[in-house]
Amino acid sequence: MSKQTILVTGGAGYIGSHAVKALQQVGYKVVILDNLVYGHQDIAETLDAELIIGDTNDRELLDRLFSDRQISAVMHFAAYAYVGESVTQPDKYYRNNVVGTLTLLEAMVAANIKSFVFSSTCASYGVPQQIPITEEHPQAPINPYGATKLMVERILQDFDIAYSLKSVIFRYFNAAGADPAGAIGEDHNPETHLIPLVLQTAMGIREAITVYGSDYPTADGTCIRDYIHVTDLAEAHVLGLEYLLKGNKSEIFNLGNGNGFSVKEVIDAAKQITGKPINVVMGDRRAGDPPALVGSSEKARSILNWQPKYADLNLILQHAWQWHQKRHA
Repeated sequence: MSKQTILVTGGAGYIGSHAVKALQQVGYKVVILDNLVYGHQDIAETLDAELIIGDTNDRELLDRLFSDRQISAVMHFAAYAYVGESVTQPDKYYRNNVVGTLTLLEAMVAANIKSFVFSSTCASYGVPQQIPITEEHPQAPINPYGATKLMVERILQDFDIAYSLKSVIFRYFNAAGADPAGAIGEDHNPETHLIPLVLQTAMGIREAITVYGSDYPTADGTCIRDYIHVTDLAEAHVLGLEYLLKGNKSEIFNLGNGNGFSVKEVIDAAKQITGKPINVVMGDRRAGDPPALVGSSEKARSILNWQPKYADLNLILQHAWQWHQKRHA
């Protein structure tokens, strides 16, 4: 018996494409909706899923999509996610991340689709009051990107009460790595994530990696972050979907490894993995960068039985390095 069809918005992007692959591996049929502003058509095409090029703000397209196909649930990754850009262009972020999601949810209600898996973020917590961060930690985002995600979380609570639309919200920490088989991986333009920037420096694509701040109250003075392998992240989304399809209540989960690595540790490990010199430039701290961000994922482990397979930093770097060599060959 074939499994249901899942709509994955943003499925041509980094995390979305890995979720598409994870869904296909357990038998789901996937339809991707992506406006290709940041997604990659070639990555979507390697996944052998139907790709619809379009926007979540296009209600007519959504209505047609839901009426033409038997969609059982929606997995939503179609967000803009550059923190700095969200500060300089908040309108772009509120229109896409909030209004686009609201339009999508309204279309789901009209089509009587009741299960929604939402890609949220640890940025909704703001500066952490304690480490590790649990789901009960107060949410006080310090940039418009985090604020848009928090706003959607609130909308989902209200849609649950009003329309019985059930959701699983995943607040995740730093997605990293690439598909272990090397088929898909991370390719942002502009690139702002530490691991790809370090690996591009190892490849000679960049002259140096800038470390923002070396005077933080951490063991080596550089920021500590919680890196989670993108394949483990994708696996959690499949588990969250199946949790909803079994008729369970709405729930919120953090996704991280529960331990952090400093910027310096990541660079040192990358030198070992690549065998290449990596030029480092020390820069000033960036505004709004907390010294440490580490999440507790105990809730996801206990309720969803989520068991990350690739928690080791060296594995994350190996898979990312394999992908970058292929992508930039």
